[in-house]
Amino acid sequence: MSDRFATRPGEVELGFDPAERQDALVRFIGKLRTPWSEGNCPKNVRAARESGQSARIELEPDFAPGLEGVEVGQGVILIYWMNHARRDLIRQAPRHVEGTRGTFALRSPVRPNPLAMSAVRITGIDMENGVVEIDAIDCFDGTPLVDIKPWIPTVDMPAEV
Repeated sequence: MSDRFATRPGEVELGFDPAERQDALVRFIGKLRTPWSEGNCPKNVRAARESGQSARIELEPDFAPGLEGVEVGQGVILIYWMNHARRDLIRQAPRHVEGTRGTFALRSPVRPNPLAMSAVRITGIDMENGVVEIDAIDCFDGTPLVDIKPWIPTVDMPAEV
């Protein structure tokens, strides 16, 4: 077992594999193309931006028409499936804090449904081919994309922030 899947002291595994229980189906709409792989992937989108490395979305052809109305410079929220992450930890021992925390108190990709989300900026669009250039992202090359949603400050910012 690689170190990536080793359980740290204090971590608690679920008594089942969430991947074996199916409640709904998800259809991936494309893939994220990044410069990242195991061993060099940033911990979050902020670190990915700081690296100066951009990325792109490659949509499946049937989904390209969904880009109508999307513009260069616009912020969008990407929801993606961290397909290399463990799914069986309910308490984790993150390296950046003392002790353990519940999975739902962390942004870790290790979760029952390994969904991740990042707010990114569109830097280029090829509508015909369903390719969207983005400023940065924090996932391995080829990560499946679940959805794209517009980032709307008046909707997506909590009132007190």
